[in-house]
Amino acid sequence: MNRLLLGTMLWAVICLAAGCTEDDETTQGQWIKKVSYNGYARSYACSFTIGNKGYLCTGYRGANKEFLNDLWEFDMDSETWTQCETMPVEGRRYAAAFAVNGKGYVTTGDKKDGTMVTYISDTWEYDPSTDTWTQKDDFKGGAREGALAFAIGGYGYVGTGYNDDTIGWMLDFYRFNPNAAAGSQWEIVNGYGGEKRRYGTAFVIDDMAYICCGENNGTNLVDFWKFDGNTWTQLRDIANTNEDEDYDDDYAITRYNTVSFSINGLGYIATGYRSGVTSDYWMYDPDQDLWYGDSDDDFTPLTNVHNYASGASSRDGAVAFSNGSRGFILTGQSGSSYFDDIYELLPDEEEDV
Repeated sequence: MNRLLLGTMLWAVICLAAGCTEDDETTQGQWIKKVSYNGYARSYACSFTIGNKGYLCTGYRGANKEFLNDLWEFDMDSETWTQCETMPVEGRRYAAAFAVNGKGYVTTGDKKDGTMVTYISDTWEYDPSTDTWTQKDDFKGGAREGALAFAIGGYGYVGTGYNDDTIGWMLDFYRFNPNAAAGSQWEIVNGYGGEKRRYGTAFVIDDMAYICCGENNGTNLVDFWKFDGNTWTQLRDIANTNEDEDYDDDYAITRYNTVSFSINGLGYIATGYRSGVTSDYWMYDPDQDLWYGDSDDDFTPLTNVHNYASGASSRDGAVAFSNGSRGFILTGQSGSSYFDDIYELLPDEEEDV
């Protein structure tokens, strides 16, 4: 039995036991505010997860037009923050990050160079056991910002992005081997047939990576792909592009500068920029290759999802981290407002409205 169907059946049993009726007004999922870190509000940061600890790194402090290089650790068990060792290089934004074998990696992005902004390709490894940073091989694909990253099978992957000093939007992917000798840590990965993009997103379920969203030449992209470490497979589009199907009639997933994570075998996308900053979130069931979200479609069981987040602002440029059973979104911006708050999604909770 697939995960989504099981959850829907359990909710039906709870409703029957509690005497729910069709007139009851509820929202699916609750966003719970957690304690904020004691640092600058920011957008365009990066994040990674090691065990039950999430890490927030770098970003852009809009109030001072400052590119940040600090690192913060959130302990999901105690729900407390610790400031860690700062990256030993200039601050950056739009970086890509992932974690492999108990260590975090930050690469690419852009930085402020005098009055100019320049693209970068250096790669840094963070070891939480010693609270230290070590430089690794530069990203082999070259300097860029807005790339996406994920880790599966003991390797990190970074791809796509943008550099208007070279070819603009990109679609290449590279694999990072943390055990390789210096000079051979990155290798190209072929086979991706999707669109060039920047500001896309990636999440991992059962060691399978899923990538979507982002923009190219001002257009929000609709293609959706999965990758098992060897083979790329195209999935159903995340927009209403097939007149012969009714599953996507109310899809409104396309966006950029969004975040994603996974909880208990399901994928989630939230916030971002579509025609403005957004607050809605969508859930992906890999068993059905279908999305569920804020829709009136009869097929969708989540007919009234609880947007991100009660008491919080719509935003783009946020980050997320997840240990596979808990998911969090934090930071971001809306116009000239920058955020330092953090919210956890409880996807199985219902809330009266």
